[in-house]
Amino acid sequence: MITTKLAQHASTLDYDALPARLVERIKQCVLDTLGVSIGATAVCEEAKIVCEYVRDLGGKPESRILGFGGRAPAAWAVFVNGSLGHMLDYDDVGAGGHVSIATVPVAFALAEKHGRVSGREFIAAIAAGTDIHVRLNQAVDIPDWTMAEGWFATQLFGFISGAATAARLLHLDLEQTQNAFGVAYTQLSGSRQMAVGTATHLRSMQAGFSGQGAVIAAELAQRGIVGSREIIEGRYGLFKNYVRTGKPDWDAIVGGLGERFPMMDVHGFKVWPACGYTRAPNTAIMELRREHDIRPDDVEAITVIGGTGATKLLSEPLELKRRPKLSIDGKYSIPFTTAVMMVKGNVTLRDYTDEGLRDPRVLAMADRVSYRENADDALPVGGNSTLSRPTVEVRLKDGRSFSRRAAGVPGDPQHPVTRDMIEAKFRDCVAFSAQPLDPANIERAIALVHDLENVADVAEIMQLLTPSPAQ
Repeated sequence: MITTKLAQHASTLDYDALPARLVERIKQCVLDTLGVSIGATAVCEEAKIVCEYVRDLGGKPESRILGFGGRAPAAWAVFVNGSLGHMLDYDDVGAGGHVSIATVPVAFALAEKHGRVSGREFIAAIAAGTDIHVRLNQAVDIPDWTMAEGWFATQLFGFISGAATAARLLHLDLEQTQNAFGVAYTQLSGSRQMAVGTATHLRSMQAGFSGQGAVIAAELAQRGIVGSREIIEGRYGLFKNYVRTGKPDWDAIVGGLGERFPMMDVHGFKVWPACGYTRAPNTAIMELRREHDIRPDDVEAITVIGGTGATKLLSEPLELKRRPKLSIDGKYSIPFTTAVMMVKGNVTLRDYTDEGLRDPRVLAMADRVSYRENADDALPVGGNSTLSRPTVEVRLKDGRSFSRRAAGVPGDPQHPVTRDMIEAKFRDCVAFSAQPLDPANIERAIALVHDLENVADVAEIMQLLTPSPAQ
């Protein structure tokens, strides 16, 4: 009865049951997700394509589209906003991938469509979705499983976590919530093939597909559509069909429901706008650079050694990874991003613009970066330990050599970001909005998210972040 227990959890979770720390974390998630979504609209070429496609479809103007303005039917607004959320690859990350882009856009779209959703109800809905998402991931007993079985956890679990968020926001009962899960399950997708080989924009659209599917699932269930049962534990359920394990940790999924929230232990925020697997090499380079006063001109070679299967995926084929053509390619390249960190001592959004991708200093450094496997590296379940991170070796022209395996990365639960850092990141991101935003509205939106539990109608936040010409 695993699925039933999750449906009961999603349909009954109350704001008053949430720990204060979780409430604060969700507010950070909301502001961070809004910022990175808006920032993508002027930086990523696929953002305009997706938005114009949805605009051309027309339909009821139910929910706002971030960065560009205008409204679309709720499911299509989620398709755009969910896709925007990962285009910069700057969104928060943890067990199960990127839980906020799978839940926050869903909650905003439905809150706008139905109106008068309080901040407390909004937070509870996101808490239900993110909790289920993380729990599903923690039940997996296969080391480095997204590589071994070939899935993006964000999208695969996102259909279910998004449906949980939508069901809670729409106040669906237990039966309806189970139906929503069943309808969501029929749509599951998210093959890692989209990240293999040549450039593809689909890597950034994971939560666009899952969020749209989640809204459709919940709204169909609300109207009476009956969905599949036992989608988690069934003979053809999630773990046997997709994760392909017969022995998931069932207690990780249902143990302490409503009492403990494992997201707090595994969830973090990105301080650099690239794939999460670039963070460990970035941290190692940053620490070595500072500790040994390494200047870029002194570097003979940089070797990234071992790590998870994803480390290799982001490092080869080497020539393509050294010369990314698109922003998303650069974000999924360890050689390029490592080169940026060594040359500049930081990695920012501007490093993935057309100008940044052509920076001759960075490209010259990228030519000195290579990757080597290490068969001795252990790959723990979930891939979250220090052993799953690569070692970075820097050899200098004077013959000296230094190496480092990062013990942690900035923004992870052991090295958390502050409120000021999240707000500064938000302001930086929204500066890249396709349509300019009123500075006063930006500050008002920050204040409302900070006080989200006392907001009477969360649609006000989306209104503030809609570009003026489209209001």
